[in-house]
Amino acid sequence: RIQAILRRTMQTDEESVIRAGELTMDQDTHDVSVGDVSIDLSPTEFKLLRYLMLNPNRVLSKSQILDHVWEYDFNGDAGIVESYISYLRRKIDPYSSEPLIQTKRGFGYMLKAGKSA
Repeated sequence: RIQAILRRTMQTDEESVIRAGELTMDQDTHDVSVGDVSIDLSPTEFKLLRYLMLNPNRVLSKSQILDHVWEYDFNGDAGIVESYISYLRRKIDPYSSEPLIQTKRGFGYMLKAGKSA
């Protein structure tokens, strides 16, 4: 029984870490890093980055982002997505070799995760 619990715990630990390009996110500890540099994020920034990282190299519309990150019927301005994308860029881009979050004008946003992802 103990071995079964340990096995589940180990699987959870491995699955809790997401990697996309230079970004690493531990979903359990909420640690985010670009290379070796740790990045501090607000809870909403963390949820937004997590959603982008779970969908690397895929264009996500503002409405998709609102549905998955804000998780309720958000009746406010969709410009909030632009604001939070901007916050993430300011925190991540100085430490990455290239801009990771790209705007696809007229479509949405995409996290560029390189060829390996």
